[in-house]
Amino acid sequence: MDLSIYDIIQGPVVTDKAFRLNKKLKKLVLRIHPQANKPMVAEALEKLFEVKVDNVRIIVRKGKFRKTRRGRTMTQGATVKKAIVTLAEGHSLDLFDQAGKVSALAEIETKAE
Repeated sequence: MDLSIYDIIQGPVVTDKAFRLNKKLKKLVLRIHPQANKPMVAEALEKLFEVKVDNVRIIVRKGKFRKTRRGRTMTQGATVKKAIVTLAEGHSLDLFDQAGKVSALAEIETKAE
């Protein structure tokens, strides 16, 4: 299967942990295509966002098994593949720009009270 750079990165993972990794350690957490590998992810980020990638780690979370009505059949959820990307020194990419502004405003309001 031939993947384009637009198919490889499916979007950011928007969770509290991903937000903390981005702010404190300058790491990005991205959902990627199930067929993508580390060099593909690094190349796609470098071409799309013009940043230098230092390290890529990949996590595959298999879908959970669940019982359906009355426990007769089992279904499996979707498998998710994520990449944790560390950018090189001097490069940054803030995918949580709006979320950062909201949290900064919340901190200012709490300090004012």
